Amino acid sequence: MLPFIIAGIAALAVLIIAVGISMTGGGGAVASRLERYASAGGMDDDAPEGERESALVTGLSRAIEGQDFSTRLSTELARADLKLRPAEFLIFWAISPVLFVAGFFVLGFIFQGLQNPIALAGAAVLGLYFPRFYLKRRQGKRLQAFKDQLPDTITLLANSLRAGSSFLQGIELVTREGQPPIKDEFERVVREMSLGMALQPALNNLSRRVASEDLELMVTAINIQSQVGGNLATILDSIAFTIRERIRIQGEIQTLTAMQRYSGYVITLLPVGLAGILFLISPSYISAMLNKPPELFGLPMGVVFFIIGLISMGIGYLLIRRIVDIKV
Repeated sequence: MLPFIIAGIAALAVLIIAVGISMTGGGGAVASRLERYASAGGMDDDAPEGERESALVTGLSRAIEGQDFSTRLSTELARADLKLRPAEFLIFWAISPVLFVAGFFVLGFIFQGLQNPIALAGAAVLGLYFPRFYLKRRQGKRLQAFKDQLPDTITLLANSLRAGSSFLQGIELVTREGQPPIKDEFERVVREMSLGMALQPALNNLSRRVASEDLELMVTAINIQSQVGGNLATILDSIAFTIRERIRIQGEIQTLTAMQRYSGYVITLLPVGLAGILFLISPSYISAMLNKPPELFGLPMGVVFFIIGLISMGIGYLLIRRIVDIKV
């Protein structure tokens, strides 16, 4: 019955998506439309009439609107530069385990071990974890690119101030001369200010979206200078020098600890990879772990040892990461 259950779940997911697409609704709150304008640079002239969205997405958006979870998820999506609403991401998150299980089941016709209930359960867990992993990975790559561009951007702002431009004109210069992702973020600052927001709240929103300590240092210095005065160009030069030195030291640390970090990856993934290969080559060799007796706490002894091994490898990996994670 397992293949029929998986097929039924996949068919139900496809049916829900089809119904959601066919039942469409339009519109949205004023705040939501302003948020889309600030994040995407405005809407086309025919967007109010032509833009239509799934009723499933609309209903879920209304259900989670105003909740802390929705706000945090919106911030996470903005940091990853994913053009998705929280409701859309939640729907994808719910469908992902079904897609992974269906994919494993189809591949099981080639590798029979993938149709094993244990493999399908692992596929469901993998599908449940994948959206979060993808989100964090995009955030990390985008944040690293932002950090690499930030010192040159701060220097550009300082030079524009020395040339007699205002700070807002300096930000507009960054939007013209910069590269994504820092160009996109400063464009959003300009759009928020064009909608009537003051400079400090716009910069605070920028710092909240990017979540960079170096950017927080720059925003704090700008906010303090706007209140007490001072030479902002000199302050920005000092911040740019500090950030460049921090990046240089971090690069040296990454080089010196590369062997230890990759040793942690190999030690953790090698046993899991070997077990997976053996499971594909000879499922009967691994299925002997499920035999009873022997058993402990109602579970086969092989499963108990497998769980203990996973916990031990996880603890070892965390300890290695903690040792090589040197803060600058």
